[in-house]
Amino acid sequence: MLVLGIETSCDETGAGVVKDGNEVLSDTVASSLEFHKRYGGVVPEIATRYHLEVIDYVVKDSLKSAGVTLKDIGLVAVTQGPGLVGALLVGISFAKSLGYSLGIPVVGVNHLWAHIYSGLIGRPKAKFPLMGLVVSGGHTSLVLCEGIGKFKLLGQTRDDAIGEAFDKVAKILGLGYPGGPAIEKAALRGDPEAVRLTPPYMGDDSYDFSFSGMKTAVLYHVKGRKLTAGMKADVAASFQKAAVAAVVEKAVSACASKGIGSLIVGGGVSANKLLREELTRAGAKNGIEVIFPPVRLSLDNGAMIASTGYLLYKKGKRSGLALTAEPNLGI
Repeated sequence: MLVLGIETSCDETGAGVVKDGNEVLSDTVASSLEFHKRYGGVVPEIATRYHLEVIDYVVKDSLKSAGVTLKDIGLVAVTQGPGLVGALLVGISFAKSLGYSLGIPVVGVNHLWAHIYSGLIGRPKAKFPLMGLVVSGGHTSLVLCEGIGKFKLLGQTRDDAIGEAFDKVAKILGLGYPGGPAIEKAALRGDPEAVRLTPPYMGDDSYDFSFSGMKTAVLYHVKGRKLTAGMKADVAASFQKAAVAAVVEKAVSACASKGIGSLIVGGGVSANKLLREELTRAGAKNGIEVIFPPVRLSLDNGAMIASTGYLLYKKGKRSGLALTAEPNLGI
């Protein structure tokens, strides 16, 4: 079955065609990032208008790249939430219109599930249970994946998501937006031991995260100082090291306590090179297989929505014309 996936949860308009949930035939993404940079963050109205302007072209390009037409599509999958309500409604309205006009089913997809399942693309023999880690601009969550659509939330951030913390620290240092790539680039020239930053103690049995304190520590560390490029690099490297270490420690601890041998990591921050290196190293040391999707599929995209939609469809899920946005949809 060929599935068309549509993703419009935030500032990327994505469409992808995936065969049988496992073979990516196309993955087209258009981003409104340049329009948000001047504001230091995503402006919902701008993102929504951008989706309206380009979604038709993105879907057409995805079909063309896959070498198929709408008549070849057997299922439309679309992000239902979480995300910006206006942005989500653009994708959902477009998907329902396609499904109705073509006479094919539509499946609403949880964006967080898709980030986790993106690591299964190309790995059809993966066995459950698995540990899932979502690290993005809006989420930092550890979940036990017991099967398709079966999740148990073990821990999540109590304040800022890790991607949000990267953005805020980058803003404090004057490194620009988006903060993740900016911090990562600056950190290459810095000393990760220059500034001592530690996450707060959350309890021996807690798998929750907290990044707000480290962000505030950075703010007070640089307050009143005339920052040189070298100082910015040192702070960036120190913050990146501390944030990554917090994620690695919690993820490995959760796998060990639950007896899980495989960890799937998804979300935009999973593209961070240090995070990939440190999680892979810690996994190897503790007998845990750490699975990352390709960097392109770590960011928001339509292919992961198509693949997850197929898995849910095979489990019997269908979404009617009453499907609507759920901006606060949980894991």
